[in-house]
Amino acid sequence: MSLDEAYLDYPLRRYGMDHERYAWSMLPQRQGVRWGNGNRVALWIVPALEWFPLNMQGKPFKPMGAMQTAYPDFRHYTLRDYGNRVGIFRIMAALERHGLKATAAMNAAVAARYPALVKACVDRGWEIIANGLDMDHLHHGGLGEDEERDLIARSLAILRAASGQAVRGWLSPAKSESWHTPDLLKEAGVDYLCDWVNDDLPYAMNTRAGQIHAMPHPIDIDDATILVQNHHTEDDFRDQLIDQFDLVYKESSTEAGRVMAISLHPWVIGQPYRIRALEEALAHITRHRGVWSATGSEILDAWKAGQPA
Repeated sequence: MSLDEAYLDYPLRRYGMDHERYAWSMLPQRQGVRWGNGNRVALWIVPALEWFPLNMQGKPFKPMGAMQTAYPDFRHYTLRDYGNRVGIFRIMAALERHGLKATAAMNAAVAARYPALVKACVDRGWEIIANGLDMDHLHHGGLGEDEERDLIARSLAILRAASGQAVRGWLSPAKSESWHTPDLLKEAGVDYLCDWVNDDLPYAMNTRAGQIHAMPHPIDIDDATILVQNHHTEDDFRDQLIDQFDLVYKESSTEAGRVMAISLHPWVIGQPYRIRALEEALAHITRHRGVWSATGSEILDAWKAGQPA
């Protein structure tokens, strides 16, 4: 059977990307970035403060960390909640020991339930970015645009009121988006999003309301991916953080600045037997000169300042 001629008629078949969100661009061919003050690597630490409802619907899919057994799944619910009650404070202590700051990706439901936790982040100079409403309200192609706009507006309103910050960044629950998510985020006053994992530096994305920026927030170097999903050991996690840093630090010596992003989940790495692995990795990283501990907004602003007009 021969193919219908229309099968090969694809209007966006061309060199580069088949969409208009951003231009095709390889990192070595781009304008490099200089972080200033002799800094080579921007260290961006992003703990995710999440709330998983006990009666999760899990639609259109269950995100990592979702309830798993028959209702009521107290075992998994309370383990996730451990991160907000206990684990995050171990992360805070570890960062304080090394003189580091963080950007907390927070579900709006956490801000509503744990106002003292929001204050603890803000008092430490942490940036707050939105991680959606909660881990059972995913953004996906089946959402109506008005419904998604309302989810974004509600999430941002709660977090902006609770933190007193502009809340310039966004991480979708489970990194899931609809076709319209970047447009709606930009319209809501968000400057950067963390869902796209195709680069090591920020880059501009086009929306119908102007440019938004994608920030490098990888899933590979993530405690939940490495320890829970891939079943690696805590020493493996430490070694992978160190390997990641060592390479970007080496690249920064000849190829301009780099970002080292570390994604953390307090219910995972905040366990007593796991926090050592994070501490040891941070000790290795902070022994190097030219490491800049920064928030997502600080990194984005420095990157934009160095781009051609």
